[in-house]
Amino acid sequence: MIRLDNVTKIYENGANGVDNISLSIDPGEFVFVVGTSGSGKSTMVRLLLKEIDPTAGQITVNGMDLSQLSRKEMPEYRRKMGVVFQDFKLLKNKTVYENVAFAMQIVRASNREIRRTVPQVLSMVGLAKKAKAYPNQLSGGEQQRTALARAIINRPPLLLCDEPTGNLDPETAWEIMYLLDSINLSGTTVVVATHAKDIVNEMRKRVIGLSNGVIARDIKEGGYDDAYLWTDDVEEGGIL
Repeated sequence: MIRLDNVTKIYENGANGVDNISLSIDPGEFVFVVGTSGSGKSTMVRLLLKEIDPTAGQITVNGMDLSQLSRKEMPEYRRKMGVVFQDFKLLKNKTVYENVAFAMQIVRASNREIRRTVPQVLSMVGLAKKAKAYPNQLSGGEQQRTALARAIINRPPLLLCDEPTGNLDPETAWEIMYLLDSINLSGTTVVVATHAKDIVNEMRKRVIGLSNGVIARDIKEGGYDDAYLWTDDVEEGGIL
C-alpha cells in the first residue's frame, strides 16, 4: 500500500524535513503518525500527497512509484486517495450534498449513481438531515463529517487524514475517530497524522513516531503496553 525507501527531504532553505526514513504500511492498516512541530510529520503527509517531491529515496503508494508519475497521471493517483484536513476545505457556496457529490462528479460518475450513493454516505456519517445545509450552517464536527464523506465517497483504498480532530472539541473528536475506525474495519487503509495524545493512547493502533526527521519508534498495533504510551515527558523529549 505505502512504502518509503531511504526517503530524505531537504527544503530550499536547508531545513531537513525527513532524513533517510524507510517504512511500509500494509493494506488495511490503521496507522497514527505523531511528532512535535518540526519532527517531519507534515513533510511526510505532503510527500504522500505528492505536494512535494523527496530529495532522495523512493515512495510507492498503491503500486505507483511517485517519482515516475507524470502530471497527466496525477488525477488518477489522487482518485485512489481520500484526504481529510484539519480545516475541512469545504466549498462554501455548495450544500453538504453538493460538496460530497462534487467528488463523484470529478470522476465522471453518472447522475444516477450520485443520487444513489451520496445519501447512503451522508447517512453513514450522520448527516442525512443536513444534506441541504451550507458549511456556515454546520458545527465544526458536522463540517468534518462532510469532509470525511467527501473523502470516502469514491471508495478509495487509502484515507490520509492530517490533524482531522485539531479544531474539534474532545467529544466530537472521538466521534470522528470512531467513524475512521469503522471505515478502516471495512478494509480502507487509514493513516492519521495527529497531536491528539488521548486518542492515540486509547485506540492503540500502530504508531509511527517521528523526531527531527527520523523514525524514533514504530510500534505495531497491540504491540505495546502502558510503558509506551504518549506522555508529556516523552513529548518534551522530542519523541512524540
